[in-house]
Formats: sequence, C-alpha cells, structure tokens
Amino acid sequence: MRFLVLLLFFAASCTNPPYKGRDVCGADDFVIDSYQIQEGKFGILEMEGECYGYLDEEMLDEYEDRICDGDLLQVTLHHPTRLDLTSAVAHVGGIVGYRVTDGVIHLPDLGSVEVEGLSLSGAKEKMQEAFCKEINDVEIFLSYKERPNQRVELMGLVDSSSIAIDGKMRLFEVLSLAKVPANANLFKSYVVRDGCMLPVDLYKLVKDGDMCQNIVMRGGDKIYIADPSASPLMVLGEVNKQRVIDLPNGFMSLRQALAEAGGLPITGDKRFIQVMRGNIINPKIYTLNWEHVVRLPTDSLLLIPGDIVYVAATPIAEWDRFVEQILPTLVGIDLITRGTKNIGITLP
Repeated sequence: MRFLVLLLFFAASCTNPPYKGRDVCGADDFVIDSYQIQEGKFGILEMEGECYGYLDEEMLDEYEDRICDGDLLQVTLHHPTRLDLTSAVAHVGGIVGYRVTDGVIHLPDLGSVEVEGLSLSGAKEKMQEAFCKEINDVEIFLSYKERPNQRVELMGLVDSSSIAIDGKMRLFEVLSLAKVPANANLFKSYVVRDGCMLPVDLYKLVKDGDMCQNIVMRGGDKIYIADPSASPLMVLGEVNKQRVIDLPNGFMSLRQALAEAGGLPITGDKRFIQVMRGNIINPKIYTLNWEHVVRLPTDSLLLIPGDIVYVAATPIAEWDRFVEQILPTLVGIDLITRGTKNIGITLP
C-alpha cells in the first residue's frame, strides 16, 4: 500500500501540465495584440516598451544639393584665346581636382572663391562672374569629382559599403544599389541619422511597396541590413519537431509556426497551446486551443521575435512517460523482493 502511494506521488510529480496562473491571457488578448503587430515594426517595438514616434513627412521631401566642405570639384574652363589658362585649370582639375577647404577653392589666375553652401549652378555663376572681371568670353563647366561627406554608409548584408547621394536619391534606390539579398532580416534592419534610429519600416518599404517609408537620404546616414537569423522564435513541447524558427519579416502566424514544427502528435494536448512573450522572468502568457488555430483568421494569430510556443502533453502521454521512466526501478524492486524472499528476509 505504501509503495502504491509512493508510486502515485512520483506520477504526479512527473507530469508537465500547462501553466494556469491568474495572469494567463486568452485568445481575445492574443488577437488584439496581433492587430497591433499588423501595424508593422514600430507597432511591435511599442508592444515591447520601445517608442520611436512617427516618421516626419519632411523626410520625404527632396532638397537642393549644396557644395560642402571637403567636396572635390572638377572645373573645366573654355576661352577662345587663353589656352594657357584653360590648360592650367584642366591640368589641376584632371590630376587633383579642386578641394573645398574652409569653404573655398583656389583657381589659377583667380585666387580663392567661396563656394560652400552653393549649388553647382550657383558656384558656376559666381566663378564665371569673377573670371569675367579679368577676362571676357570665359565659359566654365563644373561638376563633382568626389564627395566624402555626401554619402550613405551601409553595413551588414550588402555588396556596397558606401553610396553617393545628391538630394534626390531615396532609400529604396540606395537599397537596390547595395544589392540587399531577398532573405535579409528587414525587421532587424534600420536607418540611423545623427545617431538616432529613424522610424522607417524597411519591411513595409521593400515587401509591401509602402512609399511612405521611402525617405530622401542625406549625407552621413547609416543603414544596417541584418542577417536572416537575427530574430527567431521557438516552438517547444508536444510537437513533431521542436525547433528555432527565423523571422526575417518580424512576424509569423501561429498556424505557420506549428506547421514548420511538424504539427501536433497524438500526445499533444490541443486544449493548451501556449505562447510566452516578453521577459522570461515575467512573461505574458496566452493560452489558446486547436479550435482557435483552425478557425480564426491567420492574421489574427501572429507571433513575433522572442516568442516561445509551447504545446502541453496529454495526461495519458505523461503517464506513459512516467511508466517508461519508473519501469526499470519497478523491475529492480521486484527482483530484490523475490531475492530476499528466497533467503528469508522480510521487507516492510
């Protein structure tokens, strides 16, 4: 009798039931949170306690390109008779170029000309006026040769580390020139300007074609393109294949996650499909059942990076495992009992 009580105690201690605390949320809460997930990257980040505000519409406006300190200009001079001057200007321009230093460039026979903050056309007019004070019939051609400060830096899964911009180039064009791979993790990718992450959703831009995200790039902007495995979730418990699943898009339906884990075996308890979200010490836990997975719309049951999907085991499955675990002990006790009886020892 005492052995039977002990056996039942072990059976109870070996079971692995679903979590049923007071703080467990139901399918309604999961659906409501899924609607926020549909808002995109920054809706998900807001759920995690990170707020970045809204994209300023002025970031979509093109701007007039201006000459900056450090730019290298290509200057070509044409004059019908002063071949010496045109040759000198062309020689310096072809070999070195004219670097804007402290806002000015230095031209042969003209000295310094302040050009910082001017457009190319404005700088051309200013130089032509200065030359015409000394020489008539001068025609100037001006272009950029090098612009170290008017570039966007790229890191991560890209082919180009730096791309020149001109006041009209937008984010989508930069990503195209950088040859961002199709499997890049756009959820974890981001754009930084002046040390701050911009509220730009690259997934919406690239995958959904949302041109409201297609900002005009500025010199010094930085773009990071993340690896596909940068944001996973886990599917554990009574599934045919426990696994880690990458979420390059930032979300996945619960139905798809269970399918990628091979579905539920007969030992899975379809009444208790739980999703654990947030801090592992104090997570938000949702409890759903198989009817929710089958009947509710796919977009209303969404998972995000860091989620843990756990499927509980049926009571009979846990009992079978308990028997498998305890059977060697039972056999050993049976053998000892038989042996002691044979030598006259009485067990209580």
